[in-house]
Amino acid sequence: MASRVLGYDRIENGPDGREWAVRAIPGQAAQKVYRCPGCDQEIRGGVPHVVAWPKDDYGQGVHDRRHWHTPCWNARGRRRVR
Repeated sequence: MASRVLGYDRIENGPDGREWAVRAIPGQAAQKVYRCPGCDQEIRGGVPHVVAWPKDDYGQGVHDRRHWHTPCWNARGRRRVR
């Protein structure tokens, strides 16, 4: 089971067959603006969202880490990344 100590909340299987480390970011912790790869729109500060990266790449830096709107992350198997 994944834990905060390891830096993520859970592991999810993606539609690409890879395992993804996923962390929920509460609104009060969301202080920067990010671009969601699911819809190509901004995730403004204060908006709860998820951050995900390939599990095999954990500890490889932030280059594979992406911030997603929660509904976009949940729909990623039904539509392509923009």
